[in-house]
Amino acid sequence: MQTNQQRSQIKPGIQVRIILKQHQQSGKLTDGIVKDILTKSSTHPYGIKVRLTDGKVGRVQSVLK
Repeated sequence: MQTNQQRSQIKPGIQVRIILKQHQQSGKLTDGIVKDILTKSSTHPYGIKVRLTDGKVGRVQSVLK
């Protein structure tokens, strides 16, 4: 299972790359810092849903180091 699918691997303050709902078709990704974790379950097949510090909401595609 990938890191982006596991809630335990996503923490507030880490830098991630997300896909916004309106960009799911195009695949355009957005970088930001996690403010809140919105997915309640421990895993999600499309990525954990988060809110970034700038207010954007999307599913984590990758964790940036």
